[in-house]
Amino acid sequence: MARKAPRRTAERILEASLTLFNRFGEPHVSTAALAADLGISSGNLYYHYPAKDEIVNALFAQYQQSLNELLHAAGDVADVEAAWFFMHSLFELIWQYRFLYRDVNSLLSRNRHLEAQFPALLHAKTQAMHALLAGLHKSGVLRLPQDGAAETTANCMVVLTTYWLSFEYVHDPRHALEPEAAQTALLNGARHVLGLLIPYLEPAQCAHLARLAAAYGDQAAPE
Repeated sequence: MARKAPRRTAERILEASLTLFNRFGEPHVSTAALAADLGISSGNLYYHYPAKDEIVNALFAQYQQSLNELLHAAGDVADVEAAWFFMHSLFELIWQYRFLYRDVNSLLSRNRHLEAQFPALLHAKTQAMHALLAGLHKSGVLRLPQDGAAETTANCMVVLTTYWLSFEYVHDPRHALEPEAAQTALLNGARHVLGLLIPYLEPAQCAHLARLAAAYGDQAAPE
């Protein structure tokens, strides 16, 4: 069997950075700590990424690409079960790059690239939520009144997906963003975002949403 080629140093730097940023928060991880974790010299790290912001920007580019691929599926959502899996997938991706959301205000205040790119990301999310609502409406499971409710609901869905992990963190700073809390955080996020649709869902779909939340809640509950 052919041996796998060793991972390139640049890839290892991104993988280690993502792990440490997620665990400790990006502002609390120095390039020296990154180099030590990888067992390489600071000079080797700087050769690949001359500044920590370049690591952040590379991770953001990875996240943005994965997010755009996922958001394209929003228009295919035609019932509550599909909406549930779409939303859970979205929160899984957000969790994978959670440092971006945990430290979003700090990052945007000093990283001009993220400052320029984040509004486009929010716009893409908003368009995806509109597509999701339109798909549910077209299939007859959602009835939004013609009074701007679609725009308000889509915006609220984006706000929740953007700040849910910050909400979890404020409640329990020592544990909320640790790996063992992932399933509970993802479940709570998906449940609250889709809960915005409850007043407009057909009764059978509303009941099915409750069953999905309960079933996945049982799976996430500690033994």
